[in-house]
Amino acid sequence: MAYIKISENERFESALRRFKRQCENEGLLKEIKKRQYYESPSMLRKKQKDDVKRRQRMNASRAQRLQAKRSGK
Repeated sequence: MAYIKISENERFESALRRFKRQCENEGLLKEIKKRQYYESPSMLRKKQKDDVKRRQRMNASRAQRLQAKRSGK
């Protein structure tokens, strides 16, 4: 849970900005959006598999670009 202490002389806008930054750092909004709708365990597994495939494709394309760049010299 995000918690900030507000000093007497602190403006509301700056305290709100600090609170928002702390929420973002803790990942609260991301977690809320993730839990907004129920996802069945099978859909979670499918999403994880898709993420792995996407990362592998990205890494493969990076490796190809790097290799082409090296061989082009």
